[in-house]
Amino acid sequence: MKQNKSYFFQSWLIVVIAIVSFIGFKSFLPKKLFPDASTNSKNIVVDSLMLEAVAEAGNLSEEDTLTNKTISFVSNPLGIKFSNEKFEQYKGYQYLIPFFEKLYQLETNKKGKARIAYFGDSMTDGDLIVQDVRTQFQSVFGGEGVGFVNISSESAASRGSVIHEFSPNWKSQSYLKTKSPMRSFGVNGAVFFAKDTVNPTWVKYKAGRNRFSTALNNPTLFYGSSKNKKGMLRQIIGKDTIYKKLSPNATLNTTQIGSAVNKVKVNFINADSIPFYGFNFDDGKGIHVDNFSSRGNSGLPLGSFNIDLMNAFQQKLGYDLIILQFGTNVLNYGSLNYSWYERKMTSVVNHIKQCFPGAAILIITTADKSTKYDMQMKSDSAVAPLIMAQKRYAVKSEAGLVNLYTLMGGDGSMVKWVENVPVKANKDYTHFNHRGAKEIAQLIYKQIDTGYIEYKRLRALAKQKNQPKTKVLDSVPVTKDTLNE
Repeated sequence: MKQNKSYFFQSWLIVVIAIVSFIGFKSFLPKKLFPDASTNSKNIVVDSLMLEAVAEAGNLSEEDTLTNKTISFVSNPLGIKFSNEKFEQYKGYQYLIPFFEKLYQLETNKKGKARIAYFGDSMTDGDLIVQDVRTQFQSVFGGEGVGFVNISSESAASRGSVIHEFSPNWKSQSYLKTKSPMRSFGVNGAVFFAKDTVNPTWVKYKAGRNRFSTALNNPTLFYGSSKNKKGMLRQIIGKDTIYKKLSPNATLNTTQIGSAVNKVKVNFINADSIPFYGFNFDDGKGIHVDNFSSRGNSGLPLGSFNIDLMNAFQQKLGYDLIILQFGTNVLNYGSLNYSWYERKMTSVVNHIKQCFPGAAILIITTADKSTKYDMQMKSDSAVAPLIMAQKRYAVKSEAGLVNLYTLMGGDGSMVKWVENVPVKANKDYTHFNHRGAKEIAQLIYKQIDTGYIEYKRLRALAKQKNQPKTKVLDSVPVTKDTLNE
């Protein structure tokens, strides 16, 4: 018995010594082998397209022909041309002119409408950043409504701009997790199917408290084609039960189920095999901003959009600006050479232009992200080269650019956002909190507005230049003879 106790204490002592030794030697090990910053790994899901792109690229690189280059622009048909830009300060306002013109018409004529599709990753999860960008635009240019909302969403519980609930028996497919979907993905990168079970399949929305989104304006269901002609929607309004027949005949179909309500619940009857995409809520005027965020997205899955279906969405929704905010999920994979990402995203942006003809494209770079080096939190070494790649594909694909890293303060800024008061980012040193997201939205909007103000100035100059000159008659000396004539 005593011998067993002796072995026990000896074993316990060895474990203690091992732990102490490990702690002591930890500081001599490679810098990033034991990062102390806690990260929410549940929100970082690497899509397979990115992993494949990294594997295909290997160590390939290409000659740098942009870094010291001046980007020259060509006048648009109205004769409007922004000043040429150095690559380092590139913003690409010239490529946002179609969107700026829409804003101009809204501001001056108080007519028409404009729409933005805002694609992002976990940085915009729960409508963070996007909801404040939406509010900024609508406060100036008008418009009410939260825009397009999925049938089901993993971030529904964290979203306050609309209260969103749904039954558990929906089958969903996302472009992050499915390469060959049963039907093409919708504009939100997902497609949903109502399962025929004993329990009803339903979805419920309630307006949030955000300014300009306190009502569900013109709730309209978007769905695809199907041979199933028996599908119906059922609503219970007060003591009345209302049925609406679905007509899944075209590539993309819509069914409006009301005008302006505070909440709506819809049951799907005999609707199996019909691809559903989501509901749109807007008042049909002013400006609207749709949040299409998906955790873990690198941006590459947008290249899987079906062009014909996206053209149909473009005809019904009419996007004037496509915003792409990615990068969080691309950091720290492989080497610091992001030429593979630059090439792939250049193709993605060109594909998006085919999907949404006439829409301008705006690239928003990754924000700063901090990692522990030598026991101190600093900007991750991958941030700068990734931003360089993002700027390069923005230039190559003729898109506007917002350098979020620079706007928030540049090198070491995430540490300040996390550790200074008031706190504006989370302890993962990657994601913003609500206060920080609101400030980021203001910074993004301010840069877009700066470009718009300059556009109005250039537009006025071009109009003045193009006005026909009044013909001045040659002066004739007045004489007695000319007076007699």
